[in-house]
Amino acid sequence: MRTTTLGRSGLEVSRIAFGTWQLGGDWGAFDEDTAIEAIRHARELGVNFFDTAQGYGFGKSEALLGKALREELTRDRDSLVIATKGGIYPGEQRSRDAGRKSLRSGVEESLRHLGLDHIDLYQVHWPDADTPAEETASALQELVDEGKIRHAGVSNYDTRQLAAFDATRPVETLQPPYHLFRRAIEQDPMPYAREHNIGVLAYSALGSGLLTGALTPDSTFDSDDWRSKSSAFQGENLRRNLEVVDRLKEFAATKNITVSQLAIAWVLAQPGVHVAIVGARKPKNISESLAAADVDLSAADLAEIERLTAGAVQVEGANPEGVA
Repeated sequence: MRTTTLGRSGLEVSRIAFGTWQLGGDWGAFDEDTAIEAIRHARELGVNFFDTAQGYGFGKSEALLGKALREELTRDRDSLVIATKGGIYPGEQRSRDAGRKSLRSGVEESLRHLGLDHIDLYQVHWPDADTPAEETASALQELVDEGKIRHAGVSNYDTRQLAAFDATRPVETLQPPYHLFRRAIEQDPMPYAREHNIGVLAYSALGSGLLTGALTPDSTFDSDDWRSKSSAFQGENLRRNLEVVDRLKEFAATKNITVSQLAIAWVLAQPGVHVAIVGARKPKNISESLAAADVDLSAADLAEIERLTAGAVQVEGANPEGVA
Protein backbone atom coordinates (compact mmCIF):
# COMPACT_ATOMS: atom_id res chain seq x y z
CA MET A 1 0.00 0.00 0.00
CA ARG A 2 1.40 3.37 -1.02
CA THR A 3 1.62 6.02 1.66
CA THR A 4 1.70 9.82 1.68
CA THR A 5 2.28 12.70 4.06
CA LEU A 6 -1.14 14.16 4.85
CA GLY A 7 -0.38 17.80 4.08
CA ARG A 8 0.72 20.02 6.92
CA SER A 9 -0.52 17.53 9.52
CA GLY A 10 2.70 15.59 8.87
CA LEU A 11 0.85 12.30 9.39
CA GLU A 12 2.18 9.43 7.27
CA VAL A 13 -0.88 7.54 6.04
CA SER A 14 -1.96 4.98 3.47
CA ARG A 15 -3.31 6.57 0.29
CA ILE A 16 -6.57 4.76 0.88
CA ALA A 17 -8.30 5.11 4.24
CA PHE A 18 -10.91 2.66 5.44
CA GLY A 19 -14.15 4.61 5.99
CA THR A 20 -16.88 3.41 8.33
CA TRP A 21 -20.02 5.43 7.53
CA GLN A 22 -21.62 2.21 6.29
CA LEU A 23 -21.17 0.65 9.75
CA GLY A 24 -23.34 3.15 11.61
CA GLY A 25 -26.72 1.98 10.32
CA ASP A 26 -27.37 4.59 7.60
CA TRP A 27 -26.84 2.04 4.83
CA GLY A 28 -29.17 -0.67 6.07
CA ALA A 29 -28.45 -3.86 7.98
CA PHE A 30 -25.09 -5.62 7.88
CA ASP A 31 -23.31 -8.52 9.57
CA GLU A 32 -21.02 -7.19 12.30
CA ASP A 33 -18.58 -10.10 12.25
CA THR A 34 -18.12 -9.79 8.49
CA ALA A 35 -17.58 -6.04 8.83
CA ILE A 36 -14.90 -6.65 11.45
CA GLU A 37 -13.22 -9.08 9.06
CA ALA A 38 -13.24 -6.36 6.38
CA ILE A 39 -11.55 -3.87 8.72
CA ARG A 40 -8.90 -6.39 9.75
CA HIS A 41 -8.34 -7.44 6.15
CA ALA A 42 -7.74 -3.81 5.18
CA ARG A 43 -5.11 -3.62 7.89
CA GLU A 44 -3.48 -6.83 6.66
CA LEU A 45 -3.23 -5.28 3.20
CA GLY A 46 -1.40 -2.22 4.48
CA VAL A 47 -4.07 0.32 5.42
CA ASN A 48 -3.02 2.27 8.51
CA PHE A 49 -5.61 5.06 8.26
CA PHE A 50 -9.17 4.54 9.52
CA ASP A 51 -11.92 7.17 9.47
CA THR A 52 -15.10 7.16 11.51
CA ALA A 53 -17.44 9.67 13.20
CA GLN A 54 -19.54 10.18 16.28
CA GLY A 55 -22.51 10.72 13.98
CA TYR A 56 -22.22 7.28 12.37
CA GLY A 57 -24.79 5.59 14.55
CA PHE A 58 -23.89 7.77 17.56
CA GLY A 59 -20.92 5.67 18.57
CA LYS A 60 -21.83 2.38 16.88
CA SER A 61 -19.29 2.77 14.10
CA GLU A 62 -16.57 4.01 16.45
CA ALA A 63 -17.13 1.10 18.83
CA LEU A 64 -17.03 -1.43 16.00
CA LEU A 65 -13.80 0.04 14.66
CA GLY A 66 -12.22 -0.03 18.11
CA LYS A 67 -13.29 -3.64 18.58
CA ALA A 68 -11.89 -4.71 15.22
CA LEU A 69 -8.49 -3.10 15.83
CA ARG A 70 -8.27 -3.63 19.59
CA GLU A 71 -5.33 -6.05 19.53
CA GLU A 72 -3.09 -3.77 17.49
CA LEU A 73 -4.29 -0.63 19.25
CA THR A 74 -3.16 -2.24 22.49
CA ARG A 75 0.10 -3.67 21.16
CA ASP A 76 1.31 -0.93 18.79
CA ARG A 77 -0.86 2.17 19.04
CA ASP A 78 1.41 4.37 16.94
CA SER A 79 1.16 2.07 13.91
CA LEU A 80 -2.43 3.21 13.33
CA VAL A 81 -3.90 6.60 12.49
CA ILE A 82 -7.45 6.88 13.82
CA ALA A 83 -9.59 9.77 12.61
CA THR A 84 -13.05 10.62 13.82
CA LYS A 85 -15.45 13.55 13.55
CA GLY A 86 -17.86 15.38 15.80
CA GLY A 87 -20.21 18.34 16.07
CA ILE A 88 -23.39 17.02 14.43
CA TYR A 89 -26.64 15.70 15.88
CA PRO A 90 -28.93 14.60 13.00
CA GLY A 91 -32.61 14.75 13.76
CA GLU A 92 -32.32 17.22 16.62
CA GLN A 93 -33.41 20.87 16.59
CA ARG A 94 -29.82 22.03 16.22
CA SER A 95 -28.22 19.45 13.97
CA ARG A 96 -24.82 21.17 13.87
CA ASP A 97 -22.94 22.31 16.95
CA ALA A 98 -19.22 23.04 16.71
CA GLY A 99 -19.14 24.99 19.96
CA ARG A 100 -16.57 24.38 22.69
CA LYS A 101 -18.89 22.37 24.96
CA SER A 102 -20.14 20.18 22.11
CA LEU A 103 -16.67 19.40 20.77
CA ARG A 104 -15.30 18.65 24.23
CA SER A 105 -18.09 16.24 25.09
CA GLY A 106 -17.87 14.72 21.61
CA VAL A 107 -14.17 13.99 21.99
CA GLU A 108 -14.76 12.34 25.36
CA GLU A 109 -17.56 10.18 23.91
CA SER A 110 -15.45 9.20 20.91
CA LEU A 111 -12.51 8.26 23.13
CA ARG A 112 -14.82 6.07 25.17
CA HIS A 113 -16.42 4.39 22.14
CA LEU A 114 -13.08 3.79 20.44
CA GLY A 115 -11.40 2.68 23.66
CA LEU A 116 -8.49 5.11 23.20
CA ASP A 117 -6.62 7.67 25.27
CA HIS A 118 -6.09 9.97 22.29
CA ILE A 119 -7.42 10.52 18.76
CA ASP A 120 -4.89 11.05 15.98
CA LEU A 121 -7.11 13.33 13.86
CA TYR A 122 -10.30 14.99 15.07
CA GLN A 123 -12.44 16.75 12.48
CA VAL A 124 -15.44 19.08 12.65
CA HIS A 125 -17.97 17.04 10.69
CA TRP A 126 -19.97 19.92 9.19
CA PRO A 127 -19.59 23.72 9.40
CA ASP A 128 -21.73 25.38 12.05
CA ALA A 129 -22.85 28.86 11.03
CA ASP A 130 -24.05 29.63 14.57
CA THR A 131 -20.66 29.19 16.22
CA PRO A 132 -17.77 31.62 15.58
CA ALA A 133 -14.83 29.98 13.82
CA GLU A 134 -12.54 31.31 16.54
CA GLU A 135 -14.43 29.34 19.19
CA THR A 136 -14.31 26.12 17.16
CA ALA A 137 -10.63 26.44 16.30
CA SER A 138 -9.54 27.44 19.79
CA ALA A 139 -11.54 24.58 21.35
CA LEU A 140 -9.72 22.09 19.15
CA GLN A 141 -6.36 23.67 19.99
CA GLU A 142 -7.13 23.27 23.69
CA LEU A 143 -7.84 19.57 23.10
CA VAL A 144 -4.53 19.25 21.24
CA ASP A 145 -2.72 20.97 24.12
CA GLU A 146 -4.32 18.52 26.57
CA GLY A 147 -3.21 15.52 24.50
CA LYS A 148 -6.72 14.23 23.82
CA ILE A 149 -6.34 14.79 20.09
CA ARG A 150 -3.12 15.06 18.10
CA HIS A 151 -4.29 16.91 14.98
CA ALA A 152 -7.34 18.99 14.04
CA GLY A 153 -9.18 19.20 10.74
CA VAL A 154 -12.57 19.86 9.20
CA SER A 155 -15.02 18.24 6.83
CA ASN A 156 -17.38 19.76 4.25
CA TYR A 157 -15.94 23.29 4.65
CA ASP A 158 -15.66 25.84 1.85
CA THR A 159 -12.85 28.33 1.28
CA ARG A 160 -14.38 31.10 3.39
CA GLN A 161 -14.88 28.72 6.30
CA LEU A 162 -11.35 27.33 6.01
CA ALA A 163 -9.86 30.82 6.03
CA ALA A 164 -11.90 31.81 9.08
CA PHE A 165 -10.67 28.74 10.96
CA ASP A 166 -7.09 29.36 9.80
CA ALA A 167 -7.18 32.82 11.37
CA THR A 168 -7.10 31.18 14.83
CA ARG A 169 -5.14 27.97 14.25
CA PRO A 170 -4.13 26.06 11.09
CA VAL A 171 -6.61 23.72 9.47
CA GLU A 172 -4.50 20.59 9.10
CA THR A 173 -6.88 18.49 7.03
CA LEU A 174 -10.03 18.77 4.94
CA GLN A 175 -12.49 15.96 4.24
CA PRO A 176 -14.72 16.83 1.25
CA PRO A 177 -17.04 14.71 -0.93
CA TYR A 178 -15.42 14.03 -4.29
CA HIS A 179 -16.07 11.64 -7.14
CA LEU A 180 -16.66 11.70 -10.89
CA PHE A 181 -20.29 12.75 -10.42
CA ARG A 182 -19.59 15.32 -7.70
CA ARG A 183 -16.85 17.76 -8.63
CA ALA A 184 -17.80 21.13 -7.13
CA ILE A 185 -14.77 21.15 -4.82
CA GLU A 186 -12.48 21.64 -7.82
CA GLN A 187 -13.58 25.29 -7.80
CA ASP A 188 -13.98 25.71 -4.05
CA PRO A 189 -12.19 24.83 -1.76
CA MET A 190 -9.47 22.71 -3.45
CA PRO A 191 -7.40 25.68 -4.70
CA TYR A 192 -7.21 27.04 -1.15
CA ALA A 193 -6.34 23.60 0.24
CA ARG A 194 -3.49 23.17 -2.26
CA GLU A 195 -2.16 26.68 -1.61
CA HIS A 196 -2.03 26.08 2.16
CA ASN A 197 -0.87 22.44 2.06
CA ILE A 198 -4.00 21.21 3.78
CA GLY A 199 -4.19 17.41 3.80
CA VAL A 200 -7.20 16.33 1.73
CA LEU A 201 -8.93 13.04 2.40
CA ALA A 202 -11.77 12.72 -0.11
CA TYR A 203 -14.86 10.78 0.86
CA SER A 204 -17.42 9.02 -1.34
CA ALA A 205 -14.87 8.17 -4.05
CA LEU A 206 -17.29 5.57 -5.42
CA GLY A 207 -20.28 7.88 -5.39
CA SER A 208 -21.96 5.89 -2.60
CA GLY A 209 -22.19 2.93 -4.96
CA LEU A 210 -22.89 4.72 -8.23
CA LEU A 211 -19.39 3.98 -9.52
CA THR A 212 -19.12 0.35 -8.43
CA GLY A 213 -20.74 -1.11 -11.53
CA ALA A 214 -23.12 -3.05 -9.29
CA LEU A 215 -26.24 -0.90 -9.71
CA THR A 216 -28.87 -1.03 -12.44
CA PRO A 217 -31.69 1.42 -13.30
CA ASP A 218 -34.02 -0.91 -11.38
CA SER A 219 -31.92 -1.00 -8.20
CA THR A 220 -33.82 -0.31 -4.99
CA PHE A 221 -32.66 0.27 -1.42
CA ASP A 222 -34.00 -0.65 1.99
CA SER A 223 -36.01 2.07 3.72
CA ASP A 224 -33.27 2.51 6.33
CA ASP A 225 -30.66 3.10 3.61
CA TRP A 226 -30.24 6.88 3.03
CA ARG A 227 -29.95 6.28 -0.73
CA SER A 228 -33.64 5.30 -0.85
CA LYS A 229 -34.42 9.01 -0.33
CA SER A 230 -31.76 10.45 -2.65
CA SER A 231 -32.54 11.85 -6.11
CA ALA A 232 -29.14 10.57 -7.29
CA PHE A 233 -30.40 7.00 -6.98
CA GLN A 234 -33.74 7.42 -8.69
CA GLY A 235 -35.24 7.92 -12.13
CA GLU A 236 -33.49 9.85 -14.88
CA ASN A 237 -30.50 10.88 -12.75
CA LEU A 238 -29.68 7.27 -11.99
CA ARG A 239 -30.27 6.09 -15.54
CA ARG A 240 -28.04 8.73 -17.12
CA ASN A 241 -25.18 8.21 -14.72
CA LEU A 242 -25.30 4.44 -15.07
CA GLU A 243 -24.94 4.90 -18.82
CA VAL A 244 -21.73 6.80 -18.06
CA VAL A 245 -20.63 4.02 -15.73
CA ASP A 246 -21.12 1.49 -18.54
CA ARG A 247 -18.77 3.53 -20.74
CA LEU A 248 -16.25 3.82 -17.94
CA LYS A 249 -16.48 0.09 -17.37
CA GLU A 250 -15.50 -0.58 -20.97
CA PHE A 251 -12.53 1.77 -20.68
CA ALA A 252 -11.45 0.21 -17.36
CA ALA A 253 -11.47 -3.22 -19.01
CA THR A 254 -8.84 -2.03 -21.50
CA LYS A 255 -6.56 -1.41 -18.51
CA ASN A 256 -7.47 -4.74 -16.86
CA ILE A 257 -9.10 -3.04 -13.88
CA THR A 258 -12.67 -2.65 -12.64
CA VAL A 259 -14.71 0.51 -12.95
CA SER A 260 -14.55 1.01 -9.18
CA GLN A 261 -10.76 0.82 -9.27
CA LEU A 262 -10.77 3.34 -12.11
CA ALA A 263 -12.97 5.71 -10.09
CA ILE A 264 -10.75 5.52 -7.01
CA ALA A 265 -7.56 5.88 -9.04
CA TRP A 266 -9.08 8.98 -10.70
CA VAL A 267 -9.68 10.61 -7.30
CA LEU A 268 -6.13 9.83 -6.18
CA ALA A 269 -4.75 11.30 -9.42
CA GLN A 270 -6.32 14.72 -8.82
CA PRO A 271 -4.02 17.58 -7.74
CA GLY A 272 -4.16 18.18 -4.01
CA VAL A 273 -5.87 14.92 -3.06
CA HIS A 274 -3.78 12.93 -0.60
CA VAL A 275 -6.16 10.12 0.37
CA ALA A 276 -9.35 8.48 -0.88
CA ILE A 277 -11.70 7.13 1.78
CA VAL A 278 -13.31 3.83 0.80
CA GLY A 279 -15.69 1.76 2.88
CA ALA A 280 -16.68 -1.89 2.75
CA ARG A 281 -18.76 -4.33 4.72
CA LYS A 282 -17.09 -7.45 3.27
CA PRO A 283 -13.40 -8.39 2.97
CA LYS A 284 -13.59 -9.14 -0.76
CA ASN A 285 -14.88 -5.64 -1.51
CA ILE A 286 -12.08 -3.86 0.31
CA SER A 287 -9.44 -6.02 -1.42
CA GLU A 288 -10.61 -4.79 -4.82
CA SER A 289 -10.75 -1.17 -3.73
CA LEU A 290 -7.28 -1.15 -2.19
CA ALA A 291 -5.73 -2.37 -5.43
CA ALA A 292 -6.69 1.00 -6.95
CA ALA A 293 -3.87 2.66 -5.00
CA ASP A 294 -1.42 0.96 -7.37
CA VAL A 295 -3.17 2.13 -10.56
CA ASP A 296 -1.34 4.94 -12.34
CA LEU A 297 -3.45 6.94 -14.79
CA SER A 298 -1.66 8.79 -17.58
CA ALA A 299 -2.61 12.23 -18.89
CA ALA A 300 -4.23 10.48 -21.85
CA ASP A 301 -6.24 8.25 -19.49
CA LEU A 302 -7.48 11.24 -17.53
CA ALA A 303 -8.46 13.03 -20.74
CA GLU A 304 -10.43 9.99 -21.88
CA ILE A 305 -12.23 9.81 -18.55
CA GLU A 306 -13.17 13.48 -18.95
CA ARG A 307 -14.62 12.70 -22.37
CA LEU A 308 -16.55 9.67 -21.15
CA THR A 309 -18.10 11.54 -18.21
CA ALA A 310 -19.05 14.69 -20.10
CA GLY A 311 -22.75 13.79 -19.99
CA ALA A 312 -22.85 12.87 -16.30
CA VAL A 313 -25.41 14.36 -13.93
CA GLN A 314 -23.69 16.10 -11.01
CA VAL A 315 -25.25 14.90 -7.78
CA GLU A 316 -25.38 15.81 -4.10
CA GLY A 317 -25.50 13.57 -1.04
CA ALA A 318 -26.60 13.37 2.57
CA ASN A 319 -26.14 16.13 5.15
CA PRO A 320 -27.24 16.48 8.79
CA GLU A 321 -30.54 18.02 7.74
CA GLY A 322 -31.51 15.39 5.18
CA VAL A 323 -30.77 13.99 1.73
CA ALA A 324 -30.56 15.85 -1.59
